[in-house]
Amino acid sequence: MDQTNIQNQSKSLFLQANFNANIDIKIGSNPAEGLFLFPQELKNLLAHAHYNFEQKRQELLKNRKIRQQQYDQGLVPTFETASAARTTSWQVAPIPHDLLDRRVEITGPISSAKMVINMLNPNQDNETACTAMLDFEDSMAPTWDNVLSGIKNIIGVANKNLSYEQITDTGVKTYKLNTDKMAVPMVRVRGLHMSEKNVLVNDVPISSGLLDLVCTAYHTAQKFVEQKRTPKFYIPKCEHYLEARWWNELMSFVEEAIGLNHGALRATFLIETLPAAFQMEEILFETRERICGLNVGRWDKIFSDIKTLKKHSDRIMANRSSIDMSKPWMDNYAKLLIKTCHKHGAFAIGGMSAFTPGQDAETRKLQTDKVIADKNREATIGHDGCWVSHPYFITLAKAQFKKTNQVDVMLNEFPSEPDLLPRAEGPKTIECLKQNARVGIAYQQGWDDGLGCIAFENLMEDLATLEISRAQVWQWLHHKVILDDGTPVTEQLMQNIFEQELQNIITNLKITDQQTIVSYQRAKEKIQKTFLSKELANFFTNQ
Repeated sequence: MDQTNIQNQSKSLFLQANFNANIDIKIGSNPAEGLFLFPQELKNLLAHAHYNFEQKRQELLKNRKIRQQQYDQGLVPTFETASAARTTSWQVAPIPHDLLDRRVEITGPISSAKMVINMLNPNQDNETACTAMLDFEDSMAPTWDNVLSGIKNIIGVANKNLSYEQITDTGVKTYKLNTDKMAVPMVRVRGLHMSEKNVLVNDVPISSGLLDLVCTAYHTAQKFVEQKRTPKFYIPKCEHYLEARWWNELMSFVEEAIGLNHGALRATFLIETLPAAFQMEEILFETRERICGLNVGRWDKIFSDIKTLKKHSDRIMANRSSIDMSKPWMDNYAKLLIKTCHKHGAFAIGGMSAFTPGQDAETRKLQTDKVIADKNREATIGHDGCWVSHPYFITLAKAQFKKTNQVDVMLNEFPSEPDLLPRAEGPKTIECLKQNARVGIAYQQGWDDGLGCIAFENLMEDLATLEISRAQVWQWLHHKVILDDGTPVTEQLMQNIFEQELQNIITNLKITDQQTIVSYQRAKEKIQKTFLSKELANFFTNQ
């Protein structure tokens, strides 16, 4: 009997065993689709996984709360100086052949078939991204329809038959995958903190990230392996090495369940929280049998910097637009990630340039120059690749990386424990508050329409940048910041700003349709309440 048959037999024996649990999955008006997406053996696997991993997930989330209480009382994150990760010699598992070139990664919501196809296909220069991260998380509003669409779309990618038809003024335009020249697909699941109310096991919501990973692996992992492609996941929002262990154990559990060899599922972890920045080596160590690299998730990291130290009066963050990778603590964070990854044979992936191409030649040149400068800097300091938000930038970004990867860049002279704590330096202006309010209104309006990312004012705003705006306003209000022009930040000031910026959006976007105006007014009321809440919610999605 060959290995494939052995694997399939193992899968069958495990998943056909019914589990003593009532699993309720909301499908809607299409039972046939529900049977296709959630066959009985997948339901069994979801129930098994929930039973094995939910209690530990809740313990990890409780530990997050305890650590945050300590930070609120004045403590700060620190390095784990005596961990096995730092006191022993080890390397991560060898990088798979199809992940050795990750110079440019493009990201976008997995729920949009059109966007998935455009991310995977060649761009206007017939150049493909090296990899495409198909996202259940920050760029996708987690509506149940979006989740179901995401599962269907990744199945289409695995089968190489995903297509999309768009009705235009001149007829029907069809989008299809270019299967001869396609980026390597990856899936980013939702974070540990999120629960999916549309899937209940014994009336308890299942972990959103667990659902995304299990469903994706069940439907596609075996197909990818058969095609000699790697089943690949991005793991977001990790805050502690014990959380990385949870994800690693979940992937091992899924491999055994569906009959894959141990380590077949590979992962990259985003280092996008301040606590995780102090535990990069431990996170790599915990996942060394399957991890391919770490990613500088700069925007969520800025949000986490604010949120983690939100009550520290000596670390009130400056205008969001002034915080870039040249700031000392951000530069240290990126270089430490490179040093740590390359020391252990893993890739160090740079962050997202959130610029969009723009609608006119002048704007496009300005945006292009910014992306080139950002990606050149990442390549120069030693990153193996980077992120872009739009296919237009793939060619320009890839040109900054002269080698397939830079794992040989060791940064031996860079310290192993640099200063990673954010500093209270830079401008604090009313223009920043206005920008934060506009982003909030525009993002909420898109969110209400089921969108998780929007192109706004020549930037791609996703959940991470919304979180920065929300947390920054809260922090300035909480600490009664006095702006550079002498204006005190008060709730009344913010209410006035929200109303003014709503009118500015309507005017600048030339909105005349009354229904659309009402939708923006509703969005303003919702997001204003969120921004002005007495307590800062851990996540926008958890309110």
